[in-house]
Amino acid sequence: MFWLHAALIYVSFFSGCSAEENVRQPTEDVMVVEGQPTKLSCTFDTTDLSPYLFWYKQPPNGNPVLMQRKDMIGVKETVNEFKGRFHARLNVTAKSFPMTIQRVRLSDSAVYYCALRPTVTEGYTAPLQKV
Repeated sequence: MFWLHAALIYVSFFSGCSAEENVRQPTEDVMVVEGQPTKLSCTFDTTDLSPYLFWYKQPPNGNPVLMQRKDMIGVKETVNEFKGRFHARLNVTAKSFPMTIQRVRLSDSAVYYCALRPTVTEGYTAPLQKV
């Protein structure tokens, strides 16, 4: 068994966001048995009629890496490294964007972030938030 970490990020920390926009994730660690699936929760509030949602992975002692982005009309982009075992499903009615990890591996141990705005730009090397 090992731990996956879910972190809380409020979108209002990022420029261009209003107080009405935020994401919520449980802040507790998730204990997972290797080879089993797990689900990471993410709910959101926004006044944007067509927002983009994002999942990021930050490995221990590493920088956040974009995993997936999806918009309200169904356009989805998944980084090649995360295709296959990582699936995020956007539920507009429930305002949720949970991610399921199939056949969890030890290398999946990390902090996972859900966001309403892009939070990592290409070439950026410093962590966004100390965890």
